[in-house]
Amino acid sequence: MSAPLDMSARTAAAVALLKETSPETLDGFLKLSAAFESTTLDPHSRETVILTVAERNQCHLCVDMHEGKMATLGPAPDAERLAAVRTFTLQVLASSGAVSDEDLAAFEKAGYTRRNALEVVLGIGTYTVSTFANRLVRAA
Repeated sequence: MSAPLDMSARTAAAVALLKETSPETLDGFLKLSAAFESTTLDPHSRETVILTVAERNQCHLCVDMHEGKMATLGPAPDAERLAAVRTFTLQVLASSGAVSDEDLAAFEKAGYTRRNALEVVLGIGTYTVSTFANRLVRAA
């Protein structure tokens, strides 16, 4: 059995690599990340958006990091609600934001708001920057 991955060391190495290569990209990501963390989406929903983007973009560093973060949050209070945010995130990505009225209504039926829909867009943008940058500099 192999030793568990040291996420703090992996994360620090990725941050250092990005800072050395493009401090502006790192700064932009950190500002976007802080904005996303301050949204009205609950922590489980935010992590679901992040994991959905990270999995889609095949950023193994982000997947590992955010699976760990999700685990520390404990069990989700409503798994169906998280499935709805995951589905909506994928629909936003597939349609470049032009989701159907039905897709938006299903998202709202799961207890989310139009504000939350735009917050999902912010999360997608934020973690697209992160995942693409990590992959480009070979940190993922």
